[in-house]
Amino acid sequence: MLLPREMLDSLDLQVGDELQIIETDDGLILRPVRHDNYKRQMNAARDVMDKYEAALRKLSTLDNS
Repeated sequence: MLLPREMLDSLDLQVGDELQIIETDDGLILRPVRHDNYKRQMNAARDVMDKYEAALRKLSTLDNS
C-alpha cells in the first residue's frame, strides 16, 4: 500500500514501516506497528559481533598500556 509522503511525515512513518489493518463497521483503521527499538538494536549488535567475532577477540587481547 502506498501512502502520500505528507501522510507518512505527519504520522512519523518511514517507507517500509508496518501497518496493522483493523476492520470496523465504519471502515478501516490503519495503525502503525511499533517494534521494540531496543530489541532491534540488540539483534543488530549481535549480528555485528557474530560477523566480526575473530577480530573482536583479537582486539580484546591487545595491551592498551
